[in-house]
Amino acid sequence: MSHCRSWEHDWSRRRMLGVLAAGSVGAGGVGAAGLGGLLQPAMADELARNDKQILLIWLDGGMSQLESWDPKPNTPFGGPFRSIPTTLPGIHVSELMPKLARQMKRLAVVRSMKTEDANHSSGVPKIMRGHPRNRGVPYPFFGSAVAKLMGPTASGLPPYVWVKPGNGGFISKHAGFLGARYGALALGDGKPPPNLVRPDSISSDADRVRQELRKKFNRQFADRRQGAFNEANSYVYDVAQILMKHVELFDEKQLKETDRQRYGTHDLGRHMLLARRLIEAGVRFVQVTSYGWDTHGDNFNSHASRMPKVDQSVSALIEDLFDRGLDERVLVVVMAEFGRTPRINGSVGRDHWPNAWSVAMTGCGIRTGTVVGETLPDGTDVKTTPYDIGHMFHTWFSAVGLDSAKAQYTNGTQPLPIAHDDMHKVDELLS
Repeated sequence: MSHCRSWEHDWSRRRMLGVLAAGSVGAGGVGAAGLGGLLQPAMADELARNDKQILLIWLDGGMSQLESWDPKPNTPFGGPFRSIPTTLPGIHVSELMPKLARQMKRLAVVRSMKTEDANHSSGVPKIMRGHPRNRGVPYPFFGSAVAKLMGPTASGLPPYVWVKPGNGGFISKHAGFLGARYGALALGDGKPPPNLVRPDSISSDADRVRQELRKKFNRQFADRRQGAFNEANSYVYDVAQILMKHVELFDEKQLKETDRQRYGTHDLGRHMLLARRLIEAGVRFVQVTSYGWDTHGDNFNSHASRMPKVDQSVSALIEDLFDRGLDERVLVVVMAEFGRTPRINGSVGRDHWPNAWSVAMTGCGIRTGTVVGETLPDGTDVKTTPYDIGHMFHTWFSAVGLDSAKAQYTNGTQPLPIAHDDMHKVDELLS
């Protein structure tokens, strides 16, 4: 006798009960639409507001804190750019960020990040995983962790979508020990997976029959093999079917020209605008990546070219989130794997510097208009209490309603903390 598997059902009895149980780690995966008439309208609205999402803007290679959030003008290492006042009294940022300077009342910035790894190959996964204590297993990246802990929203869209330059595909390695299912659906150059639209030669009825046949074969296949592999394979097909119902997300003809211009017609602007639409459609975790920030040479011209694109697109995104009320449920984080050296090298560049750098954030659960920490006048080290990435993971999990001090993963029979158990949330950052 063939029994159906739990992953074939988006709405299991256990998940339904989890949604209704206040405070459950898995309860974040459903909005009002998922429960239909089971909820009173006021309760449904409240549940929708509490269905948190995250948007990570990743500046790969290491953006310079000195040319962005923590300028040091008129110092030996300050560089050629001025600092400008922001909407927060006494707080200045680089002149390369005039639009974000006007958004500072909506932002929180940590200027006292101090991490351990100055290498890209090992530093990126450490930051993306929250650098937990070594437990002998690869921890999930931030997006995969959220996909597991919070699940998809009521939209049914994949919970972890990565918008990036270059190639796309399903990136299973981000999931670590959680299993391939919790990997990232990467949209190369912001484009949908190929062949997303059903060919006219296949009717909807024929497609439905084909999918039922696929599921039957998958069940037979899974009966004799390890479930995790078959689960991931089935999941990819299920995700494709869901995306087929949302092809309009990738139709740039539907975009307003005013939005195109506000976000920018460059790659980062286009990808950020897509990220906003994915968030609005109900993707739980969206990551937007910008490459090319490893400025060992010609740092100042490089930042003069790149920073305005960040300034434009991130400012437009923040404006939209607050104007549309999405700031109540969407956490936005802007970061890289480390900062850049205060000392300027012989190639007029800045090298890798994890000793003192900055991270910015806004949205749900965040105390906006906040600057935490301070670096020395020359930027060479942290002057106040230093914070590691583990502190940020505790903070971000808390912002979206997860109790990172108590919640755990289960790896087989091994319980594992979801964030570094020697670190804690930064209360100054939380509303």
